[in-house]
Amino acid sequence: MTTPTPTASSAASLSASSFAAPAVVAIAYHSGFGHTAVLAEAVRDGAAGAGATVHLVKVDEITEEQWELLDAADAIVFGSPTYMGTASGAFHVFAEATSKRWATRAWQDKLAAGFTNSGSKSGDKLHTLQFFTVLAAQHGMHWVNLGLLPGWNSTTASENDLNRLGIFLGAGAQTDSDRGPDGVHKADIATAEHLGRRVASQAAVYAAGRAAVAV
Repeated sequence: MTTPTPTASSAASLSASSFAAPAVVAIAYHSGFGHTAVLAEAVRDGAAGAGATVHLVKVDEITEEQWELLDAADAIVFGSPTYMGTASGAFHVFAEATSKRWATRAWQDKLAAGFTNSGSKSGDKLHTLQFFTVLAAQHGMHWVNLGLLPGWNSTTASENDLNRLGIFLGAGAQTDSDRGPDGVHKADIATAEHLGRRVASQAAVYAAGRAAVAV
């Protein structure tokens, strides 16, 4: 299996380190069996590689200090496996708990993005990503999509392409149901890394723009 190479769109992304203050990206995720944790770490690596300060937050173990990390972040990336056509129960518990932030508009105008994994090629992952977008919209956040054309959709394409599953809304992964976390597809890991880079660069641009307007 070859390692996926970034597309022109990902290579052209601005680095978060191009700006004076590094963007702060928080990744709020649940992982039932470890597959989604692999994606969370890939998003982290992509964002950190773009110069962002990154915090991983396991939502089923979240502390008050970690809630404060989410409140202080420029961007929050939501992640969950797709179970029965939606995010996991543990993530839904977290989502409901964010109502305290909703009431005070604590996350208003932050950036948001999402990723998910399922055992089937479709697995209704789109519904999970749509759930994330509605959650973000209720908080007044701005959604960052994957920003990649679909891969693996022609006779000359490969399953090792970035965005091999052809999802636009966020990063999606498919892992065979009888494989552990080490079975997460390398192309899906690379796609999650791309999402991390994209979120970090967009957060930096957004923060720089707000600073310029404030001046």
